[in-house]
Amino acid sequence: MAEQQANPLIECGKPLFFKVASPGEIGFDAPELRLGDAARLCVRSLTVMQKEALVKSTRTGAVWRLASDEGAYLAGLDEAPCPLSFLSTGMVCSYMNEILALAKMRGIIINDIKLVQDNYYTMKGSAKDGSMIGGAKNPDLAVHIDTDADQEMINRLVLDATTASPLNGLMRGAKESLFTLTHNGAEIEPAKALPVGNPAEPDPGDHFDTVQPTSDDWSALIKRGGKTPKSDHTVTMAGDSLAEQQDRLLHVRVICTLREDGVKMVEQQLFNPHGSLFYFLCDEAPENGGKGLAPDAVSYISAGIGFCFMTQFGRYAKIVKKDLQEYRIIQDTHFSLGGASGGTGQAGTAEPVETHVHLVTGEDNEFARTILDMSEQTCFLHAFCKADLKTRVKILSMTDAVEAADVEA
Repeated sequence: MAEQQANPLIECGKPLFFKVASPGEIGFDAPELRLGDAARLCVRSLTVMQKEALVKSTRTGAVWRLASDEGAYLAGLDEAPCPLSFLSTGMVCSYMNEILALAKMRGIIINDIKLVQDNYYTMKGSAKDGSMIGGAKNPDLAVHIDTDADQEMINRLVLDATTASPLNGLMRGAKESLFTLTHNGAEIEPAKALPVGNPAEPDPGDHFDTVQPTSDDWSALIKRGGKTPKSDHTVTMAGDSLAEQQDRLLHVRVICTLREDGVKMVEQQLFNPHGSLFYFLCDEAPENGGKGLAPDAVSYISAGIGFCFMTQFGRYAKIVKKDLQEYRIIQDTHFSLGGASGGTGQAGTAEPVETHVHLVTGEDNEFARTILDMSEQTCFLHAFCKADLKTRVKILSMTDAVEAADVEA
């Protein structure tokens, strides 16, 4: 009989997502503001695929605990959403924020709205010979909208809003991520990965176990549904993502609508690799015009990048059969405020992601450098930052259906 896998996300007895009580006592500070908004993310691996994160906003001081897992395609337990769904959720919610804020500024009344966003990524090459590399393609955004505004006003509204999103700063222009590397307690120079230029932030290992949720009921923040319906892109099944040689397309879809109280509801569909449906809630903090009833868009975006990067460490070590005992990161992201929601009137901007990696292994320093380089090289969301991307937009009525869009070559 096969040995049952440990499931620490359930065994810890905490909700998967929650707002942290006493955020000032968790033991780490958020980074100083550079552009208007910033977040510090601490992530640790619980199993090869299960991870938990604490993300703290500089602007609001709020701390959210988030959790991620992988499905059968990576031999995970499917207990929490995959990393790519976090960035897609934050991205589509950021677009919703800017569309609503800009419509209000321009006096456009929106009776109803739904956003359908498709994100595409690639993975090609061999892990063992070091040629495996992740890539990102242009996202597709279908805006279903009911409004009395004319078509020209709607077109201008949506295009200006996507440009105003803080995520625009990560998409436009190539932004190479920056790193420090600490191996078995000693900071060492990376090999290919670009250095942050400052000393490593301390290991976040002691910040997780003591955090507790506030007394609110957080059970609705994330819910799992059944399996995503298969599409033409669905070819990666159980265990396939652990193959040493890769040549595949990943496809994630998110559908964002509004609850009556303004909280954004997101359905995540994972077409390839084939995974489960998950249902997210997203809300901005009061400082940013919301009620703070759920994690905000920037927290989800930051968590997605960190979770995806962490997955690559576990996956690479498993493929090459090397000893990786513990791995944790501290990641800083810096964004402008939204051009509409933050009142800047400018396109969204961002700085390169800064990540401090802490590894505990039975291997030598050369392995530590190699696994950092391979994890950065195969991380879909660091590839997203390095690529010069542009969201392709369709504007439709509320009743128009959306088919999976073709991917650009």
